[in-house]
Amino acid sequence: MSHLPFEPEFEQAYKELVSTLESSTLFEKNPEYRKALEVVSIPERVIQFRVVWEDDSGKCQVNKGYRVQFNSALGPYKGGLRLHPTVNLSILKFLGFEQIFKNALTGLNMGGGKGGADFDPKGKSDNEIRKFCVAFMTELSKHIGADTDVPAGDINVGGREIGYMFGQYRRLRNQWEGVLTGKGLNWGGSLIRPEATGYGLVYYVDHMINYASGGKESFKGKKVALSGSGNVAQYAALKVIELGGTVVSLSDSKGSLIATEGKGFTPEDISQIAALKLKRQALTALEGHSYNYIEGARPWKHVGNVDVALPSATQNEVSQDEAEALIAAGCKFIAEGSNMGCTQEAIDAFENHRKSNKGSSIWYAPGKAANAGGVAVSGLEMAQNSQRLSWTNEEVDAKLAKIMKDCFENCLATAKEYITPAEGEFPSLVAGANVAGFKKVAAAMHDHGDWW
Repeated sequence: MSHLPFEPEFEQAYKELVSTLESSTLFEKNPEYRKALEVVSIPERVIQFRVVWEDDSGKCQVNKGYRVQFNSALGPYKGGLRLHPTVNLSILKFLGFEQIFKNALTGLNMGGGKGGADFDPKGKSDNEIRKFCVAFMTELSKHIGADTDVPAGDINVGGREIGYMFGQYRRLRNQWEGVLTGKGLNWGGSLIRPEATGYGLVYYVDHMINYASGGKESFKGKKVALSGSGNVAQYAALKVIELGGTVVSLSDSKGSLIATEGKGFTPEDISQIAALKLKRQALTALEGHSYNYIEGARPWKHVGNVDVALPSATQNEVSQDEAEALIAAGCKFIAEGSNMGCTQEAIDAFENHRKSNKGSSIWYAPGKAANAGGVAVSGLEMAQNSQRLSWTNEEVDAKLAKIMKDCFENCLATAKEYITPAEGEFPSLVAGANVAGFKKVAAAMHDHGDWW
């Protein structure tokens, strides 16, 4: 990778995949897959463009727009659009690369991609956000389509932004098609889509708890530390509460709210936090609560003893010392609701503990498996659009639950086959997810003549 420009986030994601493939028996059993790795790590196409828009004072503003169309071996490119001042090509390549294997693990026909712009919606009026979305889609529309590339929402891209973009695509192309997911329910969206990543994360971890306890335990009675307070964290928290667990933390970019005296967050608290997020307000604006607010800190070192940790904010939000603090606090399960939520050093700490402490260890699940529920329901939205049908809440939720169950069992079986665990040791879910996702994509690429 040394001949490439410095792309720290992408290189981290690439090295994380390579390290697990190398430590498995995959290349020993299939040495030809080394060539597949070389090919799959280069995007099929990268689109960069300027986005020129007019602010409310009539001034000309310009941002950088991107779409990384990484791999289409399994289906149309699929992945979110992120609007944030930190967006750059390295971050979008890392997210697109992860998306390839995450989408493969859903079992649905979706390739991997990611896009966005370095636009900051904070402090912008609705009119300015609409003008930006229209300008952004004016260029992006030339490169996407229901059978080519189907973007979705991501950070700062919710139903409002998807609506503005979909409207501009429809006007420019003179056609209504399922070109974006996360649409409004009355114009092609799917039920359960907003909840899907958070619900799917909890469904996945429930299978981990069930497997580790021999079917004797579930979320009931578990203390759960969550980070983030956006879509993923909100719905993960609600599902944990529904299943009998106690949510003891939430956070945003400014700090963390920590529950005191064993009292967890309530559904009413989550509802208030959701309303704050819609107004783009910080957690400090939450009123009438008894939680400790810790400014400038993530929750992991402040939550005390917990059973489950679900990082659901952004990449690299659990460091090595925070990982060690969670292990010391007796945490038994950690799964990423965010993409690449743990640093490589944190993952190493979890994996080393898993190997050295056998059945009493912490057990780590990577985002490409644990948070695949969001894109899974995006895939189900695409299927509903193709059929011009809408499924019920129960139908979509049942399909999501089955996809997460199948994903867990696939990761578990693949880990046992390619990284044989020692007696009494939990199989490595990170290795299982990486090998299973990579194998599926590599085999399809080989069939298409993308490598030989």
